[in-house]
Amino acid sequence: MTKVISKLYPTYERAQAAVRDLEAAGVSSSDISIVSNNSDNWFSKNGSPKRVDRDGDGVDDRAEGAGAGAGIGATVGGAAGLLAGLGLLAIPGVGPVVAAGWLVATAAGAAAGGLTGGIIGALTQAGVSEEDAHVYAEGVRRGGTLVTARVDDRSAAQLEATLERSALRTSDLRSTYGKSGWKTFDPAAKPYSADEVRRERALYQ
Repeated sequence: MTKVISKLYPTYERAQAAVRDLEAAGVSSSDISIVSNNSDNWFSKNGSPKRVDRDGDGVDDRAEGAGAGAGIGATVGGAAGLLAGLGLLAIPGVGPVVAAGWLVATAAGAAAGGLTGGIIGALTQAGVSEEDAHVYAEGVRRGGTLVTARVDDRSAAQLEATLERSALRTSDLRSTYGKSGWKTFDPAAKPYSADEVRRERALYQ
């Protein structure tokens, strides 16, 4: 039997290390997913920030896609490991993200189909509790990076302990978000700006 484990990290770098730990432990790349906020445009295929403006209207297409609920340029999987298959995607309520993996394909399909809360549906369908799914989605919206893996039941506890080393606690996040009046993730909410994401990430450095 398999179990799904998910952890949220304050930076892509910490999540990247977690993905590599999973792969080193024998978890297949096809069973791992990563979703990282890209509102500050930190990612591009050539390693330097860039704006995607295919329609020439002066607005980043990924931000437009997030508002329309459309996936843009998603690339999933990758024979050389999960991180080799990173691509750009827009998720309603979250905005532009850098992502790869099986969970991303599920969320992107929901978004492309016009379904709200694609990321929530993908997580809950995978077995994540709805309460935690809302925290994870909000965490990504605020600048975090989510790693989700399907692992063998027998090794789940050990792998979860490995991933927890540099992850944020969902209970702490739920409490912190709640102090500002937050209750659940809203796919219709305006995505965080680059400055808001930077401020949010700084809280966890």
